[in-house]
Amino acid sequence: MDADAARPTIRLTWIAAAFGCAATALAAVIGADARWLAAVGAAIVDARSLPHAIPYAAAPSEWHDAPALGQLVFHGLESVLGDKGLLVGQLVAVAIALGALALDLRRAGARDELGAAVLVAVVVAAPAALLVVRAQLYSIALFPLLVLLLRSEAARPSRRIWLAVPMVALWANLHGGVLVGFCILAAYLVLKRHRRIEAACVLAASAAALLATPALLHTVGYYAAVLGGAASQTHYGLWARLSLSDPLDLLYIAIAVPLLAAALRRRPAGWELVVLIALASMSISSSRNSIWFLFFAATPAALGLQRSGARGPRLSRRTASVCACVPALMIGLGLARTPAPTGPTARLLGETIAAAHGQPILAEPLDAEQLALQGQRIWIGNPIDAFARADQRLYLAWLRGTPQGDAILDKPVGAVLVRRGSAAERRLAATHLLREVGRDAQAILYAGRD
Repeated sequence: MDADAARPTIRLTWIAAAFGCAATALAAVIGADARWLAAVGAAIVDARSLPHAIPYAAAPSEWHDAPALGQLVFHGLESVLGDKGLLVGQLVAVAIALGALALDLRRAGARDELGAAVLVAVVVAAPAALLVVRAQLYSIALFPLLVLLLRSEAARPSRRIWLAVPMVALWANLHGGVLVGFCILAAYLVLKRHRRIEAACVLAASAAALLATPALLHTVGYYAAVLGGAASQTHYGLWARLSLSDPLDLLYIAIAVPLLAAALRRRPAGWELVVLIALASMSISSSRNSIWFLFFAATPAALGLQRSGARGPRLSRRTASVCACVPALMIGLGLARTPAPTGPTARLLGETIAAAHGQPILAEPLDAEQLALQGQRIWIGNPIDAFARADQRLYLAWLRGTPQGDAILDKPVGAVLVRRGSAAERRLAATHLLREVGRDAQAILYAGRD
């Protein structure tokens, strides 16, 4: 590391991280796979026990609730601040992630301007992960922290590696993305760590930490259900493969490929090379893994872009202070805003509840979660992997608007709520299997066969 890189501030990098946080504060919305955590968390608090089935769904389910702590946190945020609480949680997660990336860039000696450019590239390439509140916000925060720890240990081994064990234990109680973190930890311990006995002990302790959840040994069943569920097996939703017809996927590819090339140009250590290739492959197989590749590739990519010669501009202390005030103001404005509505109006939700006449409601994931959070009973929804495989496939077929999904309408549902323009809505409109009884700008309500 040269003298310039060792200076106590990396102004552009930290400012870029702040602007990334500001973008989250101003533009983040609540997505599917978010509100159901608050709904389950509320059920846990009310029952004072963990559920063994999905409490708000009528379809048969069996569930080993490993990440119960994550649900309780979402319930706390939602009960205190409403949807704004979930947005605050996302902002905190993104701030931790970008702060850890900035610190990793600084410790590695990346040039200030290149570190800032890479951070901006990460934010631009991952809007679906950073600007949409989902259950994975926990992993968004913890993944970069683990990578920071491992790279610090790779440079100077110490007993701090044992911090990975409680980190894995905490992560396992929050989100299933801990499996990705554990695999990266294993790659470092097996391929890099020279203290073999200590590495084996840390690996064994971390494996045990994966099971340190309320589900204990049944945690294995929880992970198996997620990875073997119909959504993951058929690549639906967040499990979808990268597609050249999706603008966001094209944007990711346009940024990820140069980042990978730059990272490889740096000639990373063996364990980092294995992880880079694995994460790149995982992001192709499932778009939900794209963010992990971006986070891991950021630092080696910035280092790989460095060339000898003149450095980029350095900001004066006064200019840096002024620039830092801008994202701070943006974050303040973002926290003051009312979260943008992402579903049906309260009027249409009320009509839906009335039309159901006490029977379960069939709805697409985002709306189903909103109904569940209001204490209503739905037929099926997230977490979809808790339900019987046949019901999972039937629900996904209905969401895709295929004829095979029409059979779900034979279930005892009192009302059907679909998003305008969705595949399910187009199928209902074309088949006239149900009659429309209400609509707003976002959704259409169907009830009763003609």
